[in-house]
Amino acid sequence: MTSAVPSTQTLRLSYRAWAEMTLLGVIWGASFLSIKLALSEVPVMTLVAHRVFWACLLLWAYVIWRGLAVPRSPRIWGAFLVMGLLNNIIPFSLMAWGQQFIETGLTSIFNAATAVFGVLVAAMVFRDERLTLRRGLGVTIAFFGVVVAIGFESLADFDIRSLAQLAIVAGTLSYAVAAAWARVHLVGLPPQVAAAGMLTGASLVMVPLAWMIDGAPKMPTDPVTFAAIGYFAAFGTAIAYLLYYRILAMAGSGNAMLVTLLIPPVAILLGAAVLGERLDPSAFAGFALLAAGLLILDGRALQIFRKSPPI
Repeated sequence: MTSAVPSTQTLRLSYRAWAEMTLLGVIWGASFLSIKLALSEVPVMTLVAHRVFWACLLLWAYVIWRGLAVPRSPRIWGAFLVMGLLNNIIPFSLMAWGQQFIETGLTSIFNAATAVFGVLVAAMVFRDERLTLRRGLGVTIAFFGVVVAIGFESLADFDIRSLAQLAIVAGTLSYAVAAAWARVHLVGLPPQVAAAGMLTGASLVMVPLAWMIDGAPKMPTDPVTFAAIGYFAAFGTAIAYLLYYRILAMAGSGNAMLVTLLIPPVAILLGAAVLGERLDPSAFAGFALLAAGLLILDGRALQIFRKSPPI
């Protein structure tokens, strides 16, 4: 879960931005539960096809309503196709597959690693995003947090659960590569158009792919499945993108990155309340380290510490 067109701007985090960022954290946190519920009846590829296709229609309806210009360049539409692959098809599929074998809360904790991979990929690709000592420290601590959350025993005794966790981490890496791709190829486009375009590219690939792998889609029989699909397509994808770009414009990408810290508590609580999930203490320890690494990457926590009066 990441933006289509990243920004390097850092703005003040107002009360309104905090409120909207909290709302986005709740929306995205609940998405993990909705995906888990839908997986009980819908195969992975079909689930992802539902997510990108219905969200695509909703975002194009918004673009038309706003009267935003639609790109006509074949180069831009080719970039949308690649973006749909990197930002939707690969991460959505890997995370949905992995979530069949691990808890929703743990999936959301790994999802927070997106920001860490984003820093690393940007450092390798862009000259103005090189790693500083502070950012290197933040990345190191955050990565150690991911390893702790996975569990050292899972890495030693490799099984399907271990593979599922690594698949989800790989999905966050795909998000990070997508952000770098967008910075190069989608610069200057309205973010709503870029999001609709990439979901179009994802739908053009995912709908026929799901048909080939899972067969013709069947109507779910459980009303909960209908509600889950509607939620993660409409709220967890289309509306979440629009809200994310509002926050990005108000607060900048540095502040918007903090939403990744608001998602896991929501997902963990919903997983426990609805599905009776209980996470291993190592998952919470890993999230604490991951959160510490992200705060160091953000930088303001250290600035506050430096400005604090001596005790």
